[in-house]
Amino acid sequence: MSPVEKLIEKTSAPVASTEATTNFVNGVNVDGLFQTVEHVKSNPTIAKFHFQLNNEWIDGPRTRSTIKSFHGALQDHQHARPFTLDSDEPSILLGRDQAPGAGEYLLSALAACVTSTLIYHAAARGIKLEEVESQVEGDIDLRGFLGIDKNVRNGFQNIRMNFKIRADVSDEQFEELSKLGPMFSPVLDSLTKGVPVTVQTQRMNKK
Repeated sequence: MSPVEKLIEKTSAPVASTEATTNFVNGVNVDGLFQTVEHVKSNPTIAKFHFQLNNEWIDGPRTRSTIKSFHGALQDHQHARPFTLDSDEPSILLGRDQAPGAGEYLLSALAACVTSTLIYHAAARGIKLEEVESQVEGDIDLRGFLGIDKNVRNGFQNIRMNFKIRADVSDEQFEELSKLGPMFSPVLDSLTKGVPVTVQTQRMNKK
């Protein structure tokens, strides 16, 4: 039973256990998904989630992020185990090429979010997918990052996503399918519409 469903049990009339549900599409428990949607409609605060991580500098451009917990459905949650994500840069950018770069993680997060969004919304519509692949590319001009030209932005200048989807659907359904991921993806929304980011710095005590 998911954390949302556990909360639902405490705050509303009992619902059928999703463990006995066999209505899965694309690996998504569709009955559980619709139950969650209905309960969020009746109690919107369930939909409020907060994600977090801790990051530590290791050496050169290499850092390590640790992800242990998050908040959602009115309570704190622990991941099944802590996750660590190392980031580095290739040797041509003076790193040791021991992990993907931060920009590559951003592209990966975008691909993962648009894909999983597509999977959820296709499942909700009863559309079975056989395969989904994507290629994501991004262009950066380092003159911005290096402070050489203030007219060049620091970040990606453009990002391109190319999807390949195998599904036994009509051309009309395929057209609808191709729009679901970009339409509802939280990461794509954050990148294209912008999101406020605050940065604070404090001095660490000497060891």
